[in-house]
Amino acid sequence: MTSNEPPVHDAVVLAGGGARRLGGADKPGVRVGGRALLDRVLVACAGARTTVVVADPRPTARAVRWAREEPPGAGPVAALDAGLRHTTAGLVVVLSADLPFLGPDTVRRLLAELTASAADGAMLTDADGRDQPLVAAYRTAALRRELTALAQTGTAGDGPSSGDSGGGGGLAGLPLRRLTAGLDLTRVPDPVASFDCDTWDDIATARARIREHGHVLDEWISAVKDELGIDLDVDTGALLDLARDAAHGVARPAAPLTTFLVGYAAARAGGGPQAVAEAARKAADLAVRWADESTGAPSEDAPSSGGRPDVAPDATPDTRPDAG
Repeated sequence: MTSNEPPVHDAVVLAGGGARRLGGADKPGVRVGGRALLDRVLVACAGARTTVVVADPRPTARAVRWAREEPPGAGPVAALDAGLRHTTAGLVVVLSADLPFLGPDTVRRLLAELTASAADGAMLTDADGRDQPLVAAYRTAALRRELTALAQTGTAGDGPSSGDSGGGGGLAGLPLRRLTAGLDLTRVPDPVASFDCDTWDDIATARARIREHGHVLDEWISAVKDELGIDLDVDTGALLDLARDAAHGVARPAAPLTTFLVGYAAARAGGGPQAVAEAARKAADLAVRWADESTGAPSEDAPSSGGRPDVAPDATPDTRPDAG
């Protein structure tokens, strides 16, 4: 593991809630920025060795393992227990499926905070300082310890009557605070990544935010990569500079055509960020040379005399018949 790579971990995503405040809508499938909420969360935890989604199976952008609490709808503690049974890593990221602004950087940050301490877990807090136990990284052994204790002694206080969750006890209906109360947790403030979509107003807020100037380009690129099945990080700034130079120095339609050709050339060269960077560099240099010619600026390889190396730069040739 390098300093930039997260420690080995699994992920459990809870996606089987009833979405009562959304009128029973299929919340994990609601689209924000053209992508289902569940798919957005799956991208954020793509670094997990195993990702378990606790819900009925559905098409997703990433291959995942499916699990279901028993009985279905038994609540988040029972769902977490069901998902955890399919994990093997010593660390596990636990996420809800309605986090439109969660990204890989936040997941890595949670794991880093956890491994840098002796705590049982590291969780985000929202803009009001409230704990968000479904945006957190935990030590798997600590979760299993508390789940076992609750299964043996817990009674449902906030939901359906307790039943067999698959863990041999009363996990159904228990609130998450019953689980986290027995854990030593580190808090990580993040009002953006912790934003979840419980209502249609929340959905509208999320959809509006990703279209703001400072976010729209990154959101669009991420959506396109997901749609095309591309997992490639490239220097978007360099590509945008290339598109600008092609548009201004050649013609406006040259921008999209040039970036397409750069992508095609990079693919022929084997793909990868280096191939894209090299193709973009060559095209950018060409765009600069093209623009220089249109303005009369001398190119680096052109003689300073305009093609007559025997004439001094400041000389004026004598064209009289008897000259010389």
